[in-house]
Amino acid sequence: MKKLVIVLFVLISGAAGAHECPVCDCRNTSRDSYAGVRLYVNQHSSYSYKNDAGWRQKYLDNGLGFGTTMGNNLTDYLRVEYETLYMGAQYSKDDTNFEYDIWANMLNVYALYEFDNAFAPYVGGGVGLSGIWGEVAGHLDNAFDLSGQVMVGVLFRLNARIDLDLGFKYVYFGQVDHDNGSTDVDATQVYLGAVYKFGL
Repeated sequence: MKKLVIVLFVLISGAAGAHECPVCDCRNTSRDSYAGVRLYVNQHSSYSYKNDAGWRQKYLDNGLGFGTTMGNNLTDYLRVEYETLYMGAQYSKDDTNFEYDIWANMLNVYALYEFDNAFAPYVGGGVGLSGIWGEVAGHLDNAFDLSGQVMVGVLFRLNARIDLDLGFKYVYFGQVDHDNGSTDVDATQVYLGAVYKFGL
């Protein structure tokens, strides 16, 4: 995870330096900032619980999550983004009740390539901090843990202001410790979003 943080920092620093041109404005920067919303469809989000006695169980959830994004295109091929999202699950297994709420905040970096101002495939990665609230058998615990994710997707240019964002990602949210065990939370997600670009 530390290596991923270093790589993202180097990418952001290098791209920011490349964006400045001392002679002229070499690209159209009028609509580089954007904000968006996303709907996440969980494909086997995983809640892996184990107690101190060695008992383990895993619950796979296919529920929904919701989030927002804010970002900026550093160059024609690189963008940075802040993403916040919420998801959760509630279930019973082996006569034990479980309830989880996840709030994740991520800094993402994307590499993308635009084709004829129509669509732009991208790959990306992100790191951040997630708040995890886990209630097991009526006992509530919470933790803030380092998170990481990787994603692939496509931006479809609907018009000069609005993009449709379709993608797939894997995210590890982190771990919450309980009095007699711990829970690891991760997910694979398909997401659909809309992006509004600011500027003249």
